[in-house]
Amino acid sequence: MDETRIQRIPAPLLAWYEAHKRDLPWRENPTPYRVWVSEIMLQQTRVEAVKEYYLRFMRALPTVEDLASCEEEKLLKLWEGLGYYSRVRNMQKAARQLLIYHGGEFPSDKKTLQTLAGIGSYTAGAIASIAFGKRESAVDGNVLRVLSRVLEDGTPISDTAHRKEIEQTLSRAYPPEGDMCSAFTQSLFELGALVCKPQNPDCGNCPLAFLCKAKENGTQTLYPVLPQKKEKRVERVFVFLIETDEGFCIRRREAGVLRGMNEFPSQEIEDNESAESVLDQWGVYGYTEIKRKNFTHIFTHIRWDITCVWVRAESAPFDAYTLDEIEESISLPTAFKQCLGIL
Repeated sequence: MDETRIQRIPAPLLAWYEAHKRDLPWRENPTPYRVWVSEIMLQQTRVEAVKEYYLRFMRALPTVEDLASCEEEKLLKLWEGLGYYSRVRNMQKAARQLLIYHGGEFPSDKKTLQTLAGIGSYTAGAIASIAFGKRESAVDGNVLRVLSRVLEDGTPISDTAHRKEIEQTLSRAYPPEGDMCSAFTQSLFELGALVCKPQNPDCGNCPLAFLCKAKENGTQTLYPVLPQKKEKRVERVFVFLIETDEGFCIRRREAGVLRGMNEFPSQEIEDNESAESVLDQWGVYGYTEIKRKNFTHIFTHIRWDITCVWVRAESAPFDAYTLDEIEESISLPTAFKQCLGIL
């Protein structure tokens, strides 16, 4: 790895960042807790989508203690729409670990941070550098894209040994401990988000263009080298909006993707299985189908082809809630909440 080239990155990038950084809510008062919440939210979610979620979450749960003691349904409702609900469940586990083992305070050491639930090398590096000013890199997809182009490095970004090498080499290029470490980590994120984008990189406005081997050779679009995508497994699913006099039926999922989350009763179906057979099997009584509509929902490794069926029933073996109750206090993953559109 061309460490000399990497060592030349901080000075021009920090100057660019000071002039072009966005005003983002988590950059105000970057305490370890605030940095941690933002970094977990930003994983696999766009910055613009996260802003309002972050502000709402911080108003409701401003401290580690608040997060640790939060009721699960309230916690999941705060997270509703962000997806990957294991992230917020791990956050609560980590908050409880912080109270038990660290007196409610975040450790500043990257290795110790990684002992907390849901915190890997990237998140630990982000907290250590942004909140504590440590010389610790945080290598995400944006950073890998920037460095693969600067170095014209064709190693697939899924190569974990290579990522580890990048983390270590980049950490050695950090400024002395302090505020500049925080700024440098964020400047790499910002460059990947605003300039060195996956498609159509804006090389004319890049502060690292003079260092970039891909820019020099016109090979920007060849980097980074991505792992070959696996074909998503397709599952056909019935989702039922069962309306009774009490409202719409909701239950907890017991297995599979989104296990433990609320759902409108659903079932993966075989080719010849009918909605009626599923409802009869569940013991839904006196039902009439009102309408059905098809949706598709994409998970990381699975595609759901959803048939949403709205029925009115005399009785059903599930708890029921009004639409106002669902909107105000019942958390529903997007895969199910989109089915409300049939109404």
